[in-house]
Amino acid sequence: MAHELLRKSPNSMASVVSSKPSRLMTRRRLAAMPKLPKRDDEFMQRLERAEATNRQLREAIDMLPQGVVVLDSEGRYVLWNQQYADIYKKSADLFEIGVRLEDTLRIGVARGDYPEARGREEQWIAERVRRLYQPKERHEQWISDGRCILIDERLTTDGGVVGLRVDISELKEREASFRMLFEANPVPMFVARREDKVILSANRAAIRHYGFALEDLRTKTLFDLHHPADHQNLESLYDGRADQFAGQTWRHLKADATSIDVAIYASSITQGQTPAILFAAIDITERKAAEAKVAYLAHHDALTGLANRVFLRKRLDEMLASRKRSGAGVAVLCIDLDNFKIINDSMGHAAGDSLLQQLSERIQGTLRKDDIAARLGGDEFAVVLANANHAVEVSSVAQRIIDVLREPFRVDDQTINVTTSVGIALCPSDGEEAEVLLKNADLALYQAKGDGKGCYRYFEAEMNVRVQARRKIEADLHQAFLNGGLEIHYQPLVSLSSREVSGFEALLRWPHPERGYIPPSEFIPIAEECGLIGSITDFVLQRACHDAARWPKKARLAVNMSPQRFRIGNVFNAVSDALRSSGLEPSRLELEITEALLLENSESVLTILHAIRSLGVRISMDDFGTGYSSLSYLRMFPFDKIKIDGSFVRGIGFGNESQAIIRAIMGLGSSLGMTITAEGIETESEQEFLRAVGCDEGQGFLYSKARPVTEVPELLDMLNQQSQFRLV
Repeated sequence: MAHELLRKSPNSMASVVSSKPSRLMTRRRLAAMPKLPKRDDEFMQRLERAEATNRQLREAIDMLPQGVVVLDSEGRYVLWNQQYADIYKKSADLFEIGVRLEDTLRIGVARGDYPEARGREEQWIAERVRRLYQPKERHEQWISDGRCILIDERLTTDGGVVGLRVDISELKEREASFRMLFEANPVPMFVARREDKVILSANRAAIRHYGFALEDLRTKTLFDLHHPADHQNLESLYDGRADQFAGQTWRHLKADATSIDVAIYASSITQGQTPAILFAAIDITERKAAEAKVAYLAHHDALTGLANRVFLRKRLDEMLASRKRSGAGVAVLCIDLDNFKIINDSMGHAAGDSLLQQLSERIQGTLRKDDIAARLGGDEFAVVLANANHAVEVSSVAQRIIDVLREPFRVDDQTINVTTSVGIALCPSDGEEAEVLLKNADLALYQAKGDGKGCYRYFEAEMNVRVQARRKIEADLHQAFLNGGLEIHYQPLVSLSSREVSGFEALLRWPHPERGYIPPSEFIPIAEECGLIGSITDFVLQRACHDAARWPKKARLAVNMSPQRFRIGNVFNAVSDALRSSGLEPSRLELEITEALLLENSESVLTILHAIRSLGVRISMDDFGTGYSSLSYLRMFPFDKIKIDGSFVRGIGFGNESQAIIRAIMGLGSSLGMTITAEGIETESEQEFLRAVGCDEGQGFLYSKARPVTEVPELLDMLNQQSQFRLV
């Protein structure tokens, strides 16, 4: 039927030719025409020139990238190029000069070439023909192979039609991808008209996040989304210079007037024929808050909220720079709690943290607006006082800090009392650089602790000399330990009833190459502070056990255990390893501990002591009577021995008080089945009194000072010969 329509057209297929063979047909017709007289040569020349012009026009049309078609006033094909035929390749066999476009459309619809016509074929054809002769704007046409063709048609002066066809399939795919990315994007996105910044569309994320209905957004401009404070820069932001504001934070207002921080990324697009702006607004409110928190934590102590060392140093540098211009004084105070570790270990870290938080609040409460307090770590704090022009003012602040921290604290329903030491350095007298002032304030703090704690001290130049000397001692101690420069001497323990040697106490000695023997009372605290005491204690334990294994079987060995060694841990393993490697019987080893150890963390320590005692090792309490809760500790743990501190022994000849205390200890020890040893016996009268009241053992210079291990055999022979008793 469709082909029948083509055959019935005014110009039959036999009488019309396609646009491409038209040149051949023209030549044949000219050749068949009778020869013209010479006077018609001019006509022939014009005809050939017209043919050449037509040929050039044809070639030009074929070179165009668009499909081109020319129709006469009745809608019949006059001319078309190859691009047009390629676009409609499924219907190209129908294109002939003189054939009506409407007829080719109808055949194409019947073939299924135009999916938009399916189910409404005649209506679709009628609309297409109407658009052909009443062209208003470009329109799109989908064809069956999935391509989209943009049609642009114009009427000629004689009523014909010139049409352009452009395959915009790729563009439509990009638009579809854009729509998908735009609508499904989790980031709020908007499209606004470039001319007046009116919002044309918004994706679902924008509608959901901002709380506006799409209809409401279309009544707003981009400026309406911004906080008024941003308005002065918005023209630059949205006119193509957005890269100038990369990284800048803007403030947007949501439907409920909530302000949010956003990062904006804008670019130019075309929506339809309209120049537009596509922009994404990424809500960075939470990120900004997180960044602010990170910045805060980078400069503040997480536990107390005070400035940390980094921020204190920064502010101190700023104050010192300002001081050079203004001449105002600056003071640095280093603050340290006295015996905080005992509280932390005995009550637990949570209680210690609570105490530090309360301490920080009190310190902060003593300061002025321009002053700054910082936590340097552990229980170390620092305060920088601005405009500290008078020492009396600085002293007042230091004393106020000491006083306010001396007031009782409540932690876990317990009352805690602490004391504080403060060291002070002044600028410019004690230094004009932050590091120097902090160092000198720390030196003054060290002096305050050495002067009895609970006080403040100003920096003095001599302090640095003392500290340097101490640091040299510390370095020498490390070197001596590594190079075997420490010695173990042994002081005998003598039975007062039989006057026989019952054992030896191992005592550490340090023969310094320049200073001679340094007293343990001087270097042991240094070893504890610099973290060397654990290694030294294990060294003494191992060496002494190996030495004692070569003595007569009934000679016992006593070794002091520093409280610091228990804090390090693995005490049980250290003791059992020393016994195993030396072969010493556990019953011959006696560990001496002080009351300070039980004061720190009695429950944990008692557990360890019970485990060690289960090996057969004896446990004795050293320096009995000098601590806080001696009697309660005797009830908590079944000590094998009590050692009476030498201060009581030395007081025997000066009054009845020491004698009464010793008698009380004798009675206590006897009732509990504990051995009593008296330290520091130097005279016969002291020995006789102790023997008379029932003391079991004695130790002191009356018998011997501590001697090197090489002299122990000789010492044993000498003491037993003097006593005329055999070794027990």
